[in-house]
Amino acid sequence: MTQYFVYGRDRAGAGDVKARLTEEHWAFMDRYAAELIARGPTLTEDREASTGSLHVVDLPTEKALHSFVYDEPYYLGGAFETVEVYRFENHLGRTMWEFATAVEGYNRYLVLTKDAARPLTSDHLILYGDLLVDGSHTGRAALVEAPSAEAAAALIQAEHAEVHPWEFGGRR
Repeated sequence: MTQYFVYGRDRAGAGDVKARLTEEHWAFMDRYAAELIARGPTLTEDREASTGSLHVVDLPTEKALHSFVYDEPYYLGGAFETVEVYRFENHLGRTMWEFATAVEGYNRYLVLTKDAARPLTSDHLILYGDLLVDGSHTGRAALVEAPSAEAAAALIQAEHAEVHPWEFGGRR
């Protein structure tokens, strides 16, 4: 099995498409319940609307990955402007559901950076790992809990970070 980081960035107007396809999306993801490591939407700064859809998943083959990415209802419905797919090297060796040190009043963020790999430890890391393309390091991704976007970037020692408000996904 190989872990993959899959991030679909919403196109303009995707909210209506996603609202219409939410149940289909969840039913599709239910088929991958045992393979999902993390999932959830990225959000606008006010956390009121979706800006993307993140999944980290453990799959056995490239064919399974292709199906996961391109048979997914949001993708088929045209919700995404782009979809990024990377092999993911999970440094924490856990899923988001195993994160046990939540702090009241902190928000959750997806932090992406293209800078070099580095070991990190923090009780505020939900998931952390390297992004790889063809076996070569291309960046890092972290799901973190922090009091602000700036604190989220600082937590993973990112030189140039792309920070997105994020929340745990799935059925409520």
